[in-house]
Amino acid sequence: MAMASPANKKKPKSNQTPESQFSYNLNFYSKSKDLHSAISLYDTAISQNTRLNQHNFNTLLYLCSISLNDPSTKDLSLQYGFRVFDHMVSNGIKPNEASITAVGRLAAAKGDGDYAFDLVKNIGVYNELPRLRTYDPALFCYCENLEGDKAYEVEEHMGRMGVGLEEGEIAALLKVSVETRREERVYGYLQKLRKMVRCVREETAKVIEHWFEVFEGNGVELDVGLVREAVSRNGGGWHGLGWIGKEKWVVRRGSVDAGGKCCCCGEQLVSVDIDDDETERFAESVAGLAMEREVKANFREFQNWLEKHANYEAIMDGANIGLYQQNFAEGGFSFSQLDAVIKDLYNQSGKKQPLIILHYKRLRALLQNPSTRELIQEWIEKDVLYTTPHGSNDDWYWLYAAVKLRCLLVTNDEMRDHIFELLGSDFFVKWKERHQVRYTFVKGNLELQMPPLFSIVIQESENGSWHVPVAGDGNDSPQSWLCVSRPRSCDALKEASCMEESKDGNDSRCNSKLPTFGRPERLASCKHKLHSRDSFQESDDKITALTGKRKERSPSPS
Repeated sequence: MAMASPANKKKPKSNQTPESQFSYNLNFYSKSKDLHSAISLYDTAISQNTRLNQHNFNTLLYLCSISLNDPSTKDLSLQYGFRVFDHMVSNGIKPNEASITAVGRLAAAKGDGDYAFDLVKNIGVYNELPRLRTYDPALFCYCENLEGDKAYEVEEHMGRMGVGLEEGEIAALLKVSVETRREERVYGYLQKLRKMVRCVREETAKVIEHWFEVFEGNGVELDVGLVREAVSRNGGGWHGLGWIGKEKWVVRRGSVDAGGKCCCCGEQLVSVDIDDDETERFAESVAGLAMEREVKANFREFQNWLEKHANYEAIMDGANIGLYQQNFAEGGFSFSQLDAVIKDLYNQSGKKQPLIILHYKRLRALLQNPSTRELIQEWIEKDVLYTTPHGSNDDWYWLYAAVKLRCLLVTNDEMRDHIFELLGSDFFVKWKERHQVRYTFVKGNLELQMPPLFSIVIQESENGSWHVPVAGDGNDSPQSWLCVSRPRSCDALKEASCMEESKDGNDSRCNSKLPTFGRPERLASCKHKLHSRDSFQESDDKITALTGKRKERSPSPS
């Protein structure tokens, strides 16, 4: 076999060992993806008893695996790939995860998913841990061969090893489930897609379309109360109870308007929140981290106070608002900005006051100013102001309150500090998108930037219909939406909705303009009325703006 010359490169030193000479030339052929020359080099090295190391074997295996897609090199890749791996093992060279992945790809190219999966299952023998790419050859091979049960076994093994699926893997499992008519599996993978991605790729959308076009199975009888309870518990946008309805699915491609209304079926999409369990874990996580960094007694006191004052729809980061754009010579804490945001939220929420979180040192300065003292005392009397103590980081307080009470958070803080990174980026980003209200002041005019009216994610409606955003080229914005509905189920839900709405026609929730995130129980809090508190007392050493709190605080570090 003729071997290409490594042209246009520095010649190796003449005193190199055969092993270093081999490594030098092999790396060159690897960079140029020249399988034929690398194989010729390998054959020569074997004939000369040149010792190869792990990196050499992995380079050869990598070259063989990436050459499988070329018809002119596929047979050579398979022939030499397994030979190189056997040589590696027989010489006592320990394969690593990269070795196993490359050989798994070779096995999958032969249609031998069992061999590829056995490699992964036995990777522990080499003290290696599998990655997603290590499982892919076996998983995709089984899916392509319509060996659904074996594909599900791979998925289960991945779960035990803590390896998560991505869209490509879920789409493959969805497709094999569609082709083998596994209704429950299809439903499960649609839910996993909903949780994993914002917009599905076009190829994934086609698999979903095909399923609903051929699926003739009947769903459960429509139980509006049960479904709505599940939707509320899940944070909106899905119920997870299985297929609903019995009519043939109507599958269409269309769009959703700026307000979240589907242009195909007229259904209103919702803003999807994290679910009840996730919210509780999130709140516990925030509290746990706060307790590690704050005086425990102070933060626990805040938690107890919040339990008794839980009827807020918005939490305000007072310092962030008051100090917005105040970095100039005469700048300082702008009380007028804070007041403007409070009034705007009050009007939008149907006359419901937000909770203001403000540090002790800010409150003291405001109380000493005659122009602000009266309004501050009014906030105190209405239980809408909480001051954080000396030495505290008020970030923990407003974040915990917003999470625990499942309400809006008004702040321009991007929450990128290290303390927020501890909470987990993916989870935190999702929560911020649903709850954070940003603001701007342009020439003194306030503009609140509310969270999106609806979420661009797969949504499973109360009536059993599905709306799937399909990604455009290279971004998360939907190019189109896949609308899947059963008309009679939609009509039945509309009729039930009308009956419920007629019963609740006088509900004060109708006056609220704030997003509700699919949680009816938050709406009920609109009926809460502000009530008065005990008289406010002030001294240089004792300042409190807290209803039901002790008049004296425990000492806090400064």
